[in-house]
Amino acid sequence: MATTTAAPQLSPEQVQELLRELKSSDSVELKLTIPEAGQRSTATALGMDPLEAQMRLVYFFDTPELALDEQGVVVRARRIQGKGEDSIVKLRPVDPAKVPEELRLSSSFRVEVDALPGGFVCSATMKGTPRNGDVQKVARGEKALKKLLSKEQRAFYAEHVDGIALEDLRLLGPIFVLKLRFTPKHFDRRLVAELWLYPDGSRVLELSTRCETTEAFQAAAELRAFLGTHGVDVTGEQSTKTRKALTYFARGLKAEA
Repeated sequence: MATTTAAPQLSPEQVQELLRELKSSDSVELKLTIPEAGQRSTATALGMDPLEAQMRLVYFFDTPELALDEQGVVVRARRIQGKGEDSIVKLRPVDPAKVPEELRLSSSFRVEVDALPGGFVCSATMKGTPRNGDVQKVARGEKALKKLLSKEQRAFYAEHVDGIALEDLRLLGPIFVLKLRFTPKHFDRRLVAELWLYPDGSRVLELSTRCETTEAFQAAAELRAFLGTHGVDVTGEQSTKTRKALTYFARGLKAEA
C-alpha cells in the first residue's frame, strides 16, 4: 500500500476564526485541488463520467497588472451550456459579521466560506443574470462591460473598488471548463468536479461539496475519509482556479503590450 502524507490541519486559532465566520455565513463549500498526476486516477476511482459534464466558458475582467485582484475583487462572467449566462462581482476576504443588513436582504447576494485543506476564506458575492448573447458581445468589444452587471452589482463594485473604473478592465480569457455534478457510490453527499483546461495544456481539477454551516466539520471529516479510502491525494498543493486563471491570462496581456 502506498504511503500517505497527512493533510494540512488548521491551527487552534484558525479553527476559532473559522467557527466565528461560519456563524455569520450563508453556506460553506469544501474544496480540494487534485494534482495533475492524480487527476485521471481520481476520476476513475470516483466513477466520474466526462460525457455527463456541462460545458462552460468563463471570462474574467481585470487590468493587466491584476489591480482589481489586489483589492480583493473579482469580476467574472460565464456562458453555461443549457443554462444561459451569469455574472458576479465577488469580494474576498470579508468579515461576514460586518456585512450590511441591506445586502443580506438581496436575493442576489451570498456570503460563503470556501474551505480547503489547511485554510479557508470568506467571500461575498453579488450575482447577476445578463441577457443571452451579451457576454459574447462584451468579449468582442460590441458592448460595454457594465451591460453585464446589474444595478446592484455596479453599486457593490463602486463601494469596494478604489480608482479602477469598469472601463479600465480588460478581458482575461475565456477558459474552457467542464463541470460534473455526481454522487459517488457509497457516499451520501453530492460532489462537484470542475476541470479547467488552459490553452497551454495544463489542467486544474477541483472537487467540492456544499453544506450547511452547522455541519461543516462533520462534512469535511466524511469527505476526507471517503476520498482517502479511494486513494485520492488530499495532501497536494492547493491553488484556487480563479487565481491561476487570472495569472495565466494576465501574462498574455502583458506580452501583447
